[in-house]
Amino acid sequence: MSQPVTNPRADRSVAGMVVALLVAVGAASAWYLLAKPNSRDVNPVPTVPWQIWVNAGAADHRLALQVPSELPTGWRATSANYQTGVSPRLDIGLLTANGKFVGLEESLDPTSDMLSQYVDKSATQGKDVTLGGHVWQTWTDAGGDYALIRTVRAVDGNQQRILVYGSAPDAQIRTYAAALTAPPAR
Repeated sequence: MSQPVTNPRADRSVAGMVVALLVAVGAASAWYLLAKPNSRDVNPVPTVPWQIWVNAGAADHRLALQVPSELPTGWRATSANYQTGVSPRLDIGLLTANGKFVGLEESLDPTSDMLSQYVDKSATQGKDVTLGGHVWQTWTDAGGDYALIRTVRAVDGNQQRILVYGSAPDAQIRTYAAALTAPPAR
């Protein structure tokens, strides 16, 4: 009986394809690991001009706006908005120098609604603190967020709430809240 004839080039072709595949996968992996941009650089959180929204709120004459004269060193606003109408609202989202979140919310909404929306439906009240000459309620949630809230009289005489909250350390949130004042008249 005759032996089946094998093509010696077929063995080399399979071996060559395996080697080529390994080289291609290795090159792609090296490119991915070495040339991949830092994930923070891919979609950086933009900085926004928060003061224009404070000016819009001041022009609306609905809320007794409380904001810092300037942001702490290294902090930046990443979101800001003023909503007019039946339920006026000022929202400012900030990142600290360490990349932790601090939010400022001002509205006519009840305390329970604001805490439920921005902190946690099951937030736990702590001891009141006095900051910047004002008494603030303290709240925490199971996820480690910390919040301060106080009630003030809005421009139209209604009760409004000021909420400062976030994942930043409690001390940073308290320092930010203590720095809130009425914006200068324009």
